Amino acid sequence: MAGSKAPRRLSAAARLALRILFVAKHARWEGGVHPEDGTHAVYHREMRGVLEEIGLNLEIANDYRVLFERPCADFVFPLLNRGGFLNSEMLLPLLCNRLGLPYLGASPILRGLADDKHLAKLAAAARGVPTAPWTVYRRGAPLDPAPCPRAAHYVIKPNASSASWGVSEAGDWTGVRNAVIQLHDEGHDAIVEPFIVGHDIEVSVVTLRGEPLILPTQIVEQADPGSLRTYAEKRNLITAQGYEIRPMAAGRELALAEMRAREVMREYMPFDYGRFEFRLDVRTGEVLFLEVNLNCNLWSRKTIAVAAAQIGWSHRDLIETILTESLARQGLLTREEIDVAA
Repeated sequence: MAGSKAPRRLSAAARLALRILFVAKHARWEGGVHPEDGTHAVYHREMRGVLEEIGLNLEIANDYRVLFERPCADFVFPLLNRGGFLNSEMLLPLLCNRLGLPYLGASPILRGLADDKHLAKLAAAARGVPTAPWTVYRRGAPLDPAPCPRAAHYVIKPNASSASWGVSEAGDWTGVRNAVIQLHDEGHDAIVEPFIVGHDIEVSVVTLRGEPLILPTQIVEQADPGSLRTYAEKRNLITAQGYEIRPMAAGRELALAEMRAREVMREYMPFDYGRFEFRLDVRTGEVLFLEVNLNCNLWSRKTIAVAAAQIGWSHRDLIETILTESLARQGLLTREEIDVAA
């Protein structure tokens, strides 16, 4: 493929020489949908297959302990971000830092900033990007109703959740308080914000030739924009799906989302790949920052892969480009190897 959006390729010499360690919770999974993690297990197994197809000098692990001592590896591809404890997505990068071992994706401190929804909103607001009003209730802090935004319909969720895990809704302070207490009892901080009737906008970004590339932006269009997407829907644990992901049409809302994504992403570079999410208020047309998903789900059926396909990239193209760019950024590819791969 010619042009500035041509995907990256690893040279045969680099594939042979570089020892890549792939660490994912379900890296050794051989079944179908997992009873708790749903298609997340299918995703990890698919990723392993893509890395094997690329022809990497690959090692496989599914446990943090592989990095308690330095492994026989030059680079880590970390996907173990559902480790069963709070902020588990930061541990693999931290272990790599301890060993001085390069890895794919953002640094632990940036992963923490992105995964803490409250801090991510503060960062967006500091750059002038509008967001819905919100408040955070940390475990152990007073449950003060005063900072809670006034609304007729609230969303309450763990402040560091993914895929809408633990999300609930309420219509008054009593319902909000009960939901927050439940999340605290389960070990989580809680974030509360008004429910915005509308659709999610997902701006996927990869690095290409050292610069961020925005892939075609997608809109997650709800059949009922007043309904709340659930974890079960996102992890395909139920057959019913009340939304459709499709390319967003050109217009004011698309331009706003991409402009605001470019502004927000400056807080997180370098991050190799990620997804910046906004909420389109169907009543006002406003595009409001929602959250950041650095090192987002790379499964072939998820947003970033769907977006990549719309510029002619295969799933392998996407994964190999992300990997090659990160290796180059961290000095693991020579100039000659980069030129060969281009």
